[in-house]
This record gives sequence, C-alpha cells and structure tokens, in this order.
Amino acid sequence: MKLILAGINVVDTPLVHDAMELTRSLSEPYLYNHVMRSWLFAVLIAARAKPAPDAELLAVSAILHDLGLTDRYSAEERFEVDGANAARSFLKERGIPAQQLQLVWDAIALHTTRSIALHKEPEVAMTPFRNLRGRAWCGIGADSSRQASRNSR
Repeated sequence: MKLILAGINVVDTPLVHDAMELTRSLSEPYLYNHVMRSWLFAVLIAARAKPAPDAELLAVSAILHDLGLTDRYSAEERFEVDGANAARSFLKERGIPAQQLQLVWDAIALHTTRSIALHKEPEVAMTPFRNLRGRAWCGIGADSSRQASRNSR
C-alpha cells in the first residue's frame, strides 16, 4: 500500500502507522515533524539507491530515530542508543525478525555517526537524518554525501 505525504509516495503499512502513532504520542510537535521530514528525505534518497533499502524498515527507522529524546525512553545511554533500544522493543513486540530488528537498531544508533553508517546496509546508509553539518539532504545520495563531507573539512 502507498500513502502520499507532501507529494511523496511512502509505504503505508500497519507497522508504519504504529510507529507514527507511538512517536506522535511521545513527542513534542517539533520533534514529530522533524522525524516525519526525516522519513520523507529518506524516501527521496532511497529512490536512487542501489540496492534499494526495504521501504518499511527505512520508514520505521526514520520515524523512531529520536525516541531517545523523549521522556519515556531517555535513559542512561546516548540518546541514539536509548532510541535504538526503544525501537528494538517496539519491533520485537510486533514479531519482527531479528535481522530486521538489527537493521533498525543500527540505523537509529548510528544516525549521528555517518562515517560508520555509510558502510552499512542500505537501510542504515540511506537514512537522511545523520548529521551533515547543517547541509540539506534533499535529493542527494550516499556518494554525494561522502563528497560533501570531504569538502566541508
């Protein structure tokens, strides 16, 4: 199933809706809007990726990537790890296989560590929410982001 958000076709599954609802229920509006924009950027980047990432896992990774900043899931680790752990629990409760749990965990835990994330699976490497020193991601892929990173040093 497909859903159109801001003119962009995105995956539309019960898992994605559950992730959206969880994030919406726990986040301030600015944070919810941020993760939804992150998902849309991820979809745009993934459209040109080879191999293409799993659209549902990419969506869930983007939508849940800042759970570690919420009161419910903020714990003793870095917020990226707290968020990754929360996402893993969310997915485990829904019977998602271990390999997919790990991809989502990696995508969220590494979303601010792009130097490592770029060497991982497409679901991890194609996420637009990694820190790019303020540069916009819209429409550029991993190869372009590597060059942008080199040029910003």
